Amino acid sequence: MTSENLHLDRQRAGSFGSVADQYDRYRPACPDALIEDLVALRPEHVLDVACGTGKVAVPLTKRGLSVLGVEPDERMAELARDHGLQVEISPFETWDDAGRRFDLITCGSAWHWIDPDRGARKAAAVLRPGGVIARFWSYHLLEKPVLAAFDAVYGRLAPDAEVHGRIAEKSTEVDPFAESAEFSSVETRKYRWEATLSADEWVGLVATYSDHQRLGSERLAAVQRALREVIEDLGGVIRSHGETYVLFARRLPAPR
Repeated sequence: MTSENLHLDRQRAGSFGSVADQYDRYRPACPDALIEDLVALRPEHVLDVACGTGKVAVPLTKRGLSVLGVEPDERMAELARDHGLQVEISPFETWDDAGRRFDLITCGSAWHWIDPDRGARKAAAVLRPGGVIARFWSYHLLEKPVLAAFDAVYGRLAPDAEVHGRIAEKSTEVDPFAESAEFSSVETRKYRWEATLSADEWVGLVATYSDHQRLGSERLAAVQRALREVIEDLGGVIRSHGETYVLFARRLPAPR
C-alpha cells in the first residue's frame, strides 16, 4: 500500500494505541522553532488533529495557547489528557465540530492516516477565514555506516519493514490543499534538529511504527535485539540529523 492510500489501511492506522506509552516516550518532540512559528500566528483557538499523546499540543499549551485535540484512539487520548489536554474522541473526517471554529489547525505525523479529500473539506469547514493549517512530519536521518548496518538487519529479519532513518519519499499525489479554491498560500518549510539516541531509545522508537507493529511480537523482538547489538557495537549511541517537513495553507474568505 502506497503513502497515497495509507488512510485505507485501518488496521495500521489503529495500531498506535497498543504502544501509546512508547509513542509518548520515544517519538521526537516538535522542534522549538516550529512551535515558535505557530505561536507567532497568534491563534486564539487551536485544533490539533489526530493529537495522539499530545506531542504537538502540549508545547503549544505551555506557551499559553488554547488547544483542543481530536484523536480517534482512546488509549492515545488518555495519555494526552494525563498531560492536561482537552481531547475529543473521533476520526477527524466525521468529528462533530458543533459549530466551533478555529484559527489554527495542526496535525503532526498523522495526516497520511486521514482521507485527503474529506480531510481538506473538513479543515475548510472548521477554519476561520485567514486561518492556517500546518501539517508536518518529522524524520530521523542517520549516518551512512549506521544505515548500512541497519539495512543488513532488515534484509535478514524483516525485509517487509521500512528501515527508518532516511527521509521518506514525498508523495506524488497532488495535495488537495494546493488545488482547493478554499485555500491559498500553500508553503513548505523545513526545520532541522539534532538528537543522540541510545540503543534503548532507538529500539523503543521503531516499535511505535505501524509497519513494525504488523511484524508480530516475535519478529519485532528479533529485529530489536539485532538493532540493539548494532548500536552497542557502534559505541552505544547513534546521532540523528533530524528534519521536520511542514506544509502550511491559509483558509480563504468565502466568495461573495
